[in-house]
Amino acid sequence: MGHGPVKIDPAIERFNNMRESAYLNFRWTNCTVRTAVLGFIVVPAAVFYLADRYNQRFNFTATRKGQSLYVGAPSPRVEE
Repeated sequence: MGHGPVKIDPAIERFNNMRESAYLNFRWTNCTVRTAVLGFIVVPAAVFYLADRYNQRFNFTATRKGQSLYVGAPSPRVEE
């Protein structure tokens, strides 16, 4: 297998082989279970909670300087 002037590095080839066959040596350990639970349950649940809690509470369109972005805030009085 030649790719022209490219020299094959054995360390890179070993790393690629290890990376491509990592699923064959996978084991459920305390660390992998903790990582899976945090990454697939806790983080998405926290993001969903925050998104649901603050949904439609802020209005970024057509706000003037000094006007609150919060939807429930009273508008400031303009002195004439």
